[in-house]
Amino acid sequence: MLNRLFLGVILLLATCVVSANDSLVQFQSNYSVKETANRFEKIASSKGLTIFARVDHQKNAQNVNMKLAPSEVIIFGNPKVGTPLMQCQQSVAIDLPQKVHISQDNNGQVWLAYNNPTYLQERHNIKGCEEVLNKISAVLNKLSMATVAK
Repeated sequence: MLNRLFLGVILLLATCVVSANDSLVQFQSNYSVKETANRFEKIASSKGLTIFARVDHQKNAQNVNMKLAPSEVIIFGNPKVGTPLMQCQQSVAIDLPQKVHISQDNNGQVWLAYNNPTYLQERHNIKGCEEVLNKISAVLNKLSMATVAK
């Protein structure tokens, strides 16, 4: 059983490309922007997270006669996690609730991206909240991996 679980994790990791820089974590998706966003929203909701809004930037651009590649932002969160982070440093509220950006690049590749919690820690000089930040990192990673998995 343990061997199968380990093999499953290895295969899952092999099916997605992840990149991170100082401020963003990105996951490559083999689904369209719309399908990736639908998958993320469904998975996040099933985990008890609140979906506050979903913004379709491409549609909004079309509404003003402008063109934009497919691009959506999902705003979501859980006050039980966000509130302790704001108690550590209230300025982090400007970056909460959490957001994921799902977009298609010039090569037609779809990406799911979110703010790296380490970046938020540095940006807001958050001290003493490593446990909360680690929990947020783990949840964002799991949600993203499940979203882009085949």
